[in-house]
Amino acid sequence: MDIIYLNDLRIETIIGIFDWEREIKQTISLDIEMATDIRKAAASDHIDDTLDYKAVSKRLIDFVEGSEFQLVETLAERICEIVLTEFNVPWVKLRVNKQGAIRGAQDVGVLIERGQKK
Repeated sequence: MDIIYLNDLRIETIIGIFDWEREIKQTISLDIEMATDIRKAAASDHIDDTLDYKAVSKRLIDFVEGSEFQLVETLAERICEIVLTEFNVPWVKLRVNKQGAIRGAQDVGVLIERGQKK
């Protein structure tokens, strides 16, 4: 299985449990690995034969910008559901980074895998 990935996709959203977090947008960063088979696309050299990472990124930007989850865990699950179902991906690995959430830590967030690698 091959992997198509997006790293450090930065999106502004409302996320958090504290009152002040419900009033402002914060930047989250996504790192996504998506299993696919690129052989058909490599042979045809045509975008319709591959996983279009631009389409994935646009869909996730629209979704995350409009969301207002309290937990990064919930956001991560919903993102994986979108990738798996809407883009016909059998496996996804997602890292959601909520930078600045903990004083003294550069990064904080969740890393999850859903589906099965084939």
